[in-house]
Amino acid sequence: MTQSRVVLVTGAAKGIGRAMVQHLVSQGMRVVIADTDVKAGRKTAEELGPNALFLKTDVASEKQVQTTVSAAVRTFGRLDALINNAAIADPNLSYLNVKTWNKVLTVNLTGAFLCAKYAIPHLRKTRGCIVNIASTRALMSEPHTEAYAASKGGLVALTHALAISFGPKIRVNGISPGWIVTHQTAMRPIDRQQHPVGRVGRPEDVAALAAFLISPAAGFITGQTYVIDGGMTRKMIYKD
Repeated sequence: MTQSRVVLVTGAAKGIGRAMVQHLVSQGMRVVIADTDVKAGRKTAEELGPNALFLKTDVASEKQVQTTVSAAVRTFGRLDALINNAAIADPNLSYLNVKTWNKVLTVNLTGAFLCAKYAIPHLRKTRGCIVNIASTRALMSEPHTEAYAASKGGLVALTHALAISFGPKIRVNGISPGWIVTHQTAMRPIDRQQHPVGRVGRPEDVAALAAFLISPAAGFITGQTYVIDGGMTRKMIYKD
């Protein structure tokens, strides 16, 4: 039964996060949209109606994370799942200083840890779930993505560590999306050809997998990170 379930999604004002909260509400769940983008967050919540609540949240701030989790439980009475989606990218390594490196890791990795820390006491009560949105960049790289790749690799490790520490009451899994188009972009034939499924990914693809992983149907799954990339990481590419 999903009618009374409550899911907190970080970075949910736009892109993949927005697709996830839309999908969850369509399944009868209530969602908390945690994001720093006030305008986009409020717009998303308004579009979704009374089953959605926007809370301005910087996941890099422990105080803000604690306040958001408390407000979510106070408003909806419970918390059944946490989806850690908030993330930022890093600049070219030539311009990457320690301050920026630390900011990327703080948002992408420490932010997920903080959200889990404050959500876990409530998730224990509901035998809830955590889903961490990592990236195929944890497994393969483009040039000049050192901080992002490191943060996502850490998130994969955090996923199985949390699963072992807090099971069996809480299940923890991860998703590593590949090439996901989050806005209207004209795709070239070569873009589609790089994927064995014949197309580039959509936010709805990730949303469907996240919804499955927090559902009772995934009750025997924990500590895993699922690559969702249309098979791209399995395809060998040879230059002519």
